[in-house]
Amino acid sequence: MQAATLSVREEIPAVSLFGVRVHAVSMDEAIRHILCFVQERIPRQVVTADSSMVVMAQQDAHLREIINRADLVTPDSIGILWACRRQGIRMPERVSGVDIVARLAEVSAQTGLRLYFLGAQPGVAEEAARHLQERFSGVQIAGCHDGYFPPEQEEAVVERIRQAAPDVLCVALGIPKQEKWIDRYRQVLGVPVSIGVGGTFDVLSGRVRRAPLWMQRMGMEWLWRVAHNPRKISKVMLLPRFAWMVMTNRSGIEVVRDG
Repeated sequence: MQAATLSVREEIPAVSLFGVRVHAVSMDEAIRHILCFVQERIPRQVVTADSSMVVMAQQDAHLREIINRADLVTPDSIGILWACRRQGIRMPERVSGVDIVARLAEVSAQTGLRLYFLGAQPGVAEEAARHLQERFSGVQIAGCHDGYFPPEQEEAVVERIRQAAPDVLCVALGIPKQEKWIDRYRQVLGVPVSIGVGGTFDVLSGRVRRAPLWMQRMGMEWLWRVAHNPRKISKVMLLPRFAWMVMTNRSGIEVVRDG
């Protein structure tokens, strides 16, 4: 990747939501940190955390540990913004996996940043890559692989990614599988940045329409997703529990320092 040298990363402000650390970053700040990670060439993990992930982490200690040692955790839900702002804590904006990948594709077209897409059903990652190549001429896609591979093929998939030598690996295996997969393999992969991006490829490929902008701004994208994919109802059912946690445990949300 050819790009101007970026400034050294400053301390990243963070908030603890019921023991789950989330960084208080804007989209521009998140992209800048990711590009700094790429330049440092040390395998890093980026988590896009939504309200359901915070709830899952209450019962899944391994997931909670992974999130809390990740190098960057972005606020990927209006619920997290609401919880923080209710406590008077600054959380700039929602920073979603879909928007991160789109922004990185734009950077790729300008700088040669190499992206690899892993996950979703067969053919979907390739479709997402084609759509991004049409949108951002010159975007560099180092490779694609679907997420439907048996355990005995994992080492082959890892080796394929390692040989492709991307700068950023986008993993769409769903929560919490993608976070645990990245945590397990990131040192072997040697990729500077690995990001869990959930259903991003379905959206970027055009197979799943994103909610209208007004619904996104009102925090109702979850309702749109359920209406178009009823299988997501189990994840959505975690949202009332998150709201209950926020309203009944004010001490569970606090500012923490993070380097």
